[in-house]
Amino acid sequence: MWKIVAFAVISGILVYISRASLRAPRSHGFYRFFAWEFIAAILLLNIDAWFLDPFDWHQVISWLLLFASLIPLGLGIHLLRTKGKPNQDQRPEPELLGFEKTTTLVTSGVYRYIRHPLYSSLLLLSWGIYFKDPSWIGLLFAAPATLFLVATAKADETECVQTFGTDYQSYMKQTKMFIPYIF
Repeated sequence: MWKIVAFAVISGILVYISRASLRAPRSHGFYRFFAWEFIAAILLLNIDAWFLDPFDWHQVISWLLLFASLIPLGLGIHLLRTKGKPNQDQRPEPELLGFEKTTTLVTSGVYRYIRHPLYSSLLLLSWGIYFKDPSWIGLLFAAPATLFLVATAKADETECVQTFGTDYQSYMKQTKMFIPYIF
């Protein structure tokens, strides 16, 4: 019962954060909301197994993915804030979070290798949580989270092309979406 209440609370917070994006169904934040919902669901599904059998193969994979998820997250947010020059006045789109309102295209650091380090981080997080207690039910949450993150990235790319034009199109040809040199 507590997991249902927790999911309702988490969903309420996510709805609040995503309220502008939910009114803009083609925005990347719209799809990101659903990815977050599936991540929350798999977290609550697997929370009981979080610290069980810490040296089982799936727990080791889980912890590696969870710790790895922090790297693109930290690097990505830092670069967006410092090199992206977010500006609320120049980018008044209400569906964007503050640090997403960049006015300069960031192509250095982690962005030299992947276009979406923050979504890459969420992918690693999703699968890290999944591997806490791998199951068919968990797969029913992790797989849609992955699909929604791909949809989020595609929508984000459409927005970035509108904002940065041919510079972003050229950048897309030089980088991968989530995993350097692979995907």
